[in-house]
Amino acid sequence: MRAGDLTTPALLADAGVLDANMATMSAARPGPALRPHAKAFKCTALAARLAAAGHAGFCCATVRELEGLAASGLGEDLLLANEVVDRRALARLGALVDAGTARVTVAIDSAETIAAAAGGGVREVIVDVDVGMPRCGCDPSNAGRLADEARAAGLVVRGVMGYEGHAQHVVDRTKREARTVQAMSVLVGAHADVGGDVVSGGGTGTWDCNHVVTELQAGSFVLMDGDYARLDLPFKEGLVLLTTAVSVRSGRHAALDGGLKALAMDSGDPRLVDDCGGVATVQFCSDEHTTVAGGSWSVGDRVGLRPAHIDPTISNHELLHLVDDAEAGGDAEVFESWPVDLRGW
Repeated sequence: MRAGDLTTPALLADAGVLDANMATMSAARPGPALRPHAKAFKCTALAARLAAAGHAGFCCATVRELEGLAASGLGEDLLLANEVVDRRALARLGALVDAGTARVTVAIDSAETIAAAAGGGVREVIVDVDVGMPRCGCDPSNAGRLADEARAAGLVVRGVMGYEGHAQHVVDRTKREARTVQAMSVLVGAHADVGGDVVSGGGTGTWDCNHVVTELQAGSFVLMDGDYARLDLPFKEGLVLLTTAVSVRSGRHAALDGGLKALAMDSGDPRLVDDCGGVATVQFCSDEHTTVAGGSWSVGDRVGLRPAHIDPTISNHELLHLVDDAEAGGDAEVFESWPVDLRGW
């Protein structure tokens, strides 16, 4: 089967790029030193490849991701790196623990999240520390107290986590390293107060300059995206949205059949795989279309787009098609079609 036989828009993953990116990361972060973040790809088939490469523990953003991984036999060590206060949702995770299908750890950063974890039947937690990105995480000075409260509630505290998201996409490597060092110095201090064996954090952008974490929470490296491609990283872009030119105004523009509902736009417009020597560009995206100009397309042509942010792009699709060459457009050979089966909440 060829990609040209697929109904577009269709999401293509380059098998060679995926294997090379995994090999590069695994060489630097072998086994449990890497905790792949399932939010980046939301696909148990891809997760199984990472597990086969020795990375059996996964980082998750949603309860659904943990449930799906556990149901696929990938529940050896699952971390919900997110605060949850809904005890009904946490009870779903407690049920996995009781059934013996998964080891579950959840992030806590307040008395409320401690109470929710204990009430939901979760037995292990990690203290999430604010290391400079204004999102989740406790004040570093409160980390030790929260750990004590968690233990008093009958929970096992495995350690700390802190995400230096504000450093991940800094193009200047010197500045990226400096922000990472500053953030991790905060986490080291909190860890001294909390205790435990785990220091979790980091991501694709800081994969080789975060020397503090015992496990790296990276996910985007598997297929990369346009935003990370601006950095000096050894990982290649391997994800392409294959579209079809459905309307063409010769000499003016072409409309492709994949737009906002098939692409994430928070990091900017997608890029053309073939920009016709630098003269063709993406003009804008609308709900079902991307308008391109500067090239010579005909109605029915297959046109590839590289998304600027892979995580929410993948979550828009039901299938991820593994191909021999994602840049080959409709001529790419389809090896497998993987369900994107970790979507939802």
